Amino acid sequence: MTQQTAPQETTYSTEERRREIVRLLKQANAPLTGTTLADHFGVSRQVIVQDIAVLRAAGEEIHASPRGYYMHPPGRTVWRSVVAVRHTPEQTEDELLALVDVGVEVVDVIVEHPIYGELRGNLHIASRADVAQFMQQLRETKAHLLSELTDGLHLHTLEARTNEALVRAREVLREKGYLVE
Repeated sequence: MTQQTAPQETTYSTEERRREIVRLLKQANAPLTGTTLADHFGVSRQVIVQDIAVLRAAGEEIHASPRGYYMHPPGRTVWRSVVAVRHTPEQTEDELLALVDVGVEVVDVIVEHPIYGELRGNLHIASRADVAQFMQQLRETKAHLLSELTDGLHLHTLEARTNEALVRAREVLREKGYLVE
């Protein structure tokens, strides 16, 4: 399924559509946007957002990223770690590139807000192309980073296919002076 898939002629019941969403996400080689799925099924993007929420509540491990929805393939072994880091907004690209270059995915960013408690933003950045897209969106939207709420202090959940990649990620962050220990 590509991002330009035309709407299907077939009409799906709600349950059929949800089963098909799971099937498409499991087979996709890249994240699928809500708009792409909506166009595929001939429904609104809001219907897809609701379908995804219901599927997640039912236990489907569907992930959302700025690039769209995706599911990890079955049987995929993933090592996970959380790191505390601090840097300026101008150092964000350097931090993200350093992490993806050692083979880790930056799953999210987490900050502790004095009023709201834990705030989390899904990132799912795993390649240099993902970093470039994230930085472009940041520039185009002029949005602020969550870490700006906490003077640059934030957490990242990292995932990798090997524990060695996570160890190397900590080493690189330490070398750059970003790791908070």
